[in-house]
Amino acid sequence: MAPARDRRTGFSRRRQYSTFFGYVLAVAGAVVGAALLVASVFNPPAFSAARMGVATLTAPVASVIDTLADAAASVPAAIGSWFRVHGENTALRAEVKRSRALLTAARTIAYDNRRLRALLAVRDRTPEAVATARLVGSTASSGRRFALLNAGRFQGVRPGMPVRGPNGLVGRVLETGPIAARVLLVTDPESLVPVRRTRDGMPAIAAGRGDGRVDIRSVNATNVRFATGDMFVTSGTGGLYAPGVPVAQVESAGADSVVAIPYAAPDSLDFALVERPFMPMPPSPPARPAAP
Repeated sequence: MAPARDRRTGFSRRRQYSTFFGYVLAVAGAVVGAALLVASVFNPPAFSAARMGVATLTAPVASVIDTLADAAASVPAAIGSWFRVHGENTALRAEVKRSRALLTAARTIAYDNRRLRALLAVRDRTPEAVATARLVGSTASSGRRFALLNAGRFQGVRPGMPVRGPNGLVGRVLETGPIAARVLLVTDPESLVPVRRTRDGMPAIAAGRGDGRVDIRSVNATNVRFATGDMFVTSGTGGLYAPGVPVAQVESAGADSVVAIPYAAPDSLDFALVERPFMPMPPSPPARPAAP
């Protein structure tokens, strides 16, 4: 049987009351909207006061709803953070354990080093500073690499003295004048600096390339592997440069000979420190007079 087309409320009280209150609310909403429209046009201050009053009443409710929404949205992020922090905590614990073992080994080596030095009566020498001066210029257009130092013989600067900057070794004094000195940079092709690798102490030679970089060459070994980022410092061999001064860092991995970037760039240096040689050669004994 087909449904009846008559959809009137009939004798249902609930449906009658629902329809009546729906009409009442629709009419009331239309009246309130019209009143607000008229107030906004003819009396803006009153409309603004009413709007702020409604905002004052609804602001706490909106704040509570916003807080609840943020709390609900933060639950998945908190769960993910818990798992991530748990993994990071495990990794950090393992790293601390490895670092503790390395620290223990380093302390043992330092203790043995001090004991052996005491047994052998090895004396450590700290190089003395001679002068602090400004680097006023450096060559960049030719194959040679020199820098001009604003200090000379009057300030105690002599040929052969090492020159270093805040970040590492710059070079050595080649020539001196009364108030200026010429510095041979570590990047010059004639510069050779004995160095060692910081992670294992492997000896090497830092030779200038003439293009702002240096070649790191292995000494007395073949098939030596260099890793990217290997750090090299002066070894103290030869007695000119004090040990432990940063020289260069390997640019890319290789074997036997690799290219490295010096730590001290003369173009970016304002001041440099001139030091005495680490272990200067003792003076020659005076010649004995010839026998009559």
